[in-house]
Amino acid sequence: MIGFNVQTRATLKDLLHLAWPVVLARIGIMTMGLTDVIVVGNFSGLELAYSSLALAPTSIIITTAVGLMMGVQVMTARLIGEGRRAEVGGVLRRGVTYAMQLGFASMFGLILIGPWALQHMGLADGLAEGASPVLLVFALSMPGYLVSVAAQFFLEAMNRPRAGMWAMWIANGVNLALNLLLVPDLLGIGLDGAIASAWATLFARTSLAVFLIIYILRLPEARALGIFNRPKRDLPAEREQRKIGYGAGSSYFIEVGAFAAMTFIAGRLGAIETSAWAIVLNVTAMVFMLPMGLASATAVLVGRAHGAGDGRGVLRAGLVGIGVVTALTLMVALFVWPGAPLIASAYNRDPALLAVVVPALVLTTLFFVADGIQVVSASANRAAGDVWWPTIMHFVSYTAIMMPLGWWWAHEIGVNGLVWAVIVASLVSSVLLTGRFVRVARRLGSGEWRAASGE
Repeated sequence: MIGFNVQTRATLKDLLHLAWPVVLARIGIMTMGLTDVIVVGNFSGLELAYSSLALAPTSIIITTAVGLMMGVQVMTARLIGEGRRAEVGGVLRRGVTYAMQLGFASMFGLILIGPWALQHMGLADGLAEGASPVLLVFALSMPGYLVSVAAQFFLEAMNRPRAGMWAMWIANGVNLALNLLLVPDLLGIGLDGAIASAWATLFARTSLAVFLIIYILRLPEARALGIFNRPKRDLPAEREQRKIGYGAGSSYFIEVGAFAAMTFIAGRLGAIETSAWAIVLNVTAMVFMLPMGLASATAVLVGRAHGAGDGRGVLRAGLVGIGVVTALTLMVALFVWPGAPLIASAYNRDPALLAVVVPALVLTTLFFVADGIQVVSASANRAAGDVWWPTIMHFVSYTAIMMPLGWWWAHEIGVNGLVWAVIVASLVSSVLLTGRFVRVARRLGSGEWRAASGE
């Protein structure tokens, strides 16, 4: 096992140096959604239900596509670890092309199928009709959003995460200003509420993508990195980039699909329960951005060690990431627990809604640590070449365990039942994935690279 020696301290320093801007960038992603929820929620509780139901199917597509983009980050880090910096431009070009393909396919798929799906979910009266036009606007933002993800992953792997962080927070400022103008229809254009907020998000996401691409093209070393050159065909590298994306995308699809199903379960309970679950999910997602950022930073360090052939470095980077995320998520849980009433009231002050939200928020703190460990462990596994086992473990935890429990317990104890199902699934996932990473990393440390990557 790795002790707290000089190398471990150096890894911890590298992780924290890379992680803090990545974490802030990930928090910025969720702050954009938080802005929408708070502004719309204070405008109307019913409009908040429309917005959350429209986000549920789009979040499945977005999160899956983000996973498919993860190959950009891991392969860029590996090439740097191997000393092949001149080839990383090819990784970016493949990633941006892939992002555009996925973005437009997702956009058209949501436009064609999304409203129909909402109509056939058995939602409470009027919810599907109100959510459908909001979903259509969210769909238009897919291409720009996915291009921005590919660009951010590239910059993070290149150890330039601050550019993505600043771009994300500028986009948040744009989104907030537009929400405050459009949601109450201060301009008198005839749109308000959830659909106006969706238009604000569309503009902010597209602006983010444009800024990041321009920034990368203007890098002093852009030409030396091969960004302007059409890359030579490298079939093994292309296959590995897609493989990493397939594994991560599958896991993300399983997890976010399960959480979207929980939203629809809440939707069958009523508008109050739907809005309450939307608030719980939004707070949880905000907290989740902390381990998501640490997971990305951990994946970069594990990927570099993997590229350099340093098996013990792989284990060291992964365990340091798991240790840091455990400490930080525990601190967050201890803050959210007593602050649940204040946090809930920031979204909406309806007493009936707060009566449901506050106890559910208190319960969510029970899975923060386990949820953080499982996402960091999954990213470390993939960066170490173990692509499919994390997907299988996510399926077991979130589809086979969480969804049935969520359905059962929601009809017994309401929104709290949904939260208890997440608690159980997160504990199972964290144990399975951490154990798997230690096993894979030890094999890499003993030189069994081929055996570990082929499982």
